[in-house]
Formats: sequence, C-alpha cells, structure tokens
Amino acid sequence: MTADRRQLRFYVDESALGLGKALEAARKDTIHAGHKLIPECPLGVLDPDWIPAVAARDLIVIARDKRIRTKPQELQRFREAGLRVFWIAGKKDMSTWGWLDRLVRHWPSIERTIAERGLGPWFYAINDGGLREIEVGQTPRSW
Repeated sequence: MTADRRQLRFYVDESALGLGKALEAARKDTIHAGHKLIPECPLGVLDPDWIPAVAARDLIVIARDKRIRTKPQELQRFREAGLRVFWIAGKKDMSTWGWLDRLVRHWPSIERTIAERGLGPWFYAINDGGLREIEVGQTPRSW
C-alpha cells in the first residue's frame, strides 16, 4: 500500500522514520520525512522548517522527539502553526516494532482524540497505558 495524496492525515517525523515507513506501508493516509509527497520535508530538515509545512497541509504529527514542545524556536512555530502532535513517550528507547505495537493498541484513542480536539495546537504523549495530554511548553520530565 502506498500513500494517497487525497487521503493524507498523518506525518511521521524523522525521529521515528522506521515507524513512518511501516505506517506508510500499512496505511494510505501516512507519510514521513523524506517522502516524495512532501518535498518540503526532506531527510535532515530542521524542526522549525518542517513544522509550518506539515501544519499547512493539516497533517497530524507522530513523533519520538519531545523537544518540539520545549525548545523556544520550535515551541513558537508549534503554537503559530497550530500543530497537532502524538508523541511516543517512554523512559527507554524501543524498536520500531515496539513503537508500532504501542501505536496500534492505542489507535482508537488516537482517532477519538483527533475527533474531540480538532484544531491545534495540542500535544499528547502515547504511553504504554494510554494517551495523556501535555501542556505545550511544559518542562520535560521522564515518562
């Protein structure tokens, strides 16, 4: 299965590139950094550059990088763009398979959150036990 330009809903940033490629293979609504359908987000693109590009396409971000919401420049872009993010949280790094497993287990909650929250900016952590909203700009801590 390949991504369909007319069905795009999700963008997986480079911090979870393997997951992005797996999701693209399984779903028509997901692209990732370096994908041909989003040429303004090549591999290596900096957060302040991809954030407005992804938000302009009304895509929801799936990421592993928690710094998006704490670095001043990224935080400003995040807020200005109205970015919507699901962050795969955790104290330890996981394999792509582990991330995929966590995402699939919580997919109904992800869809419900999107429907209920609508426009951004908002930021949710996907923990082993479920989703948790995180205030944008909150000081990071161990999950």
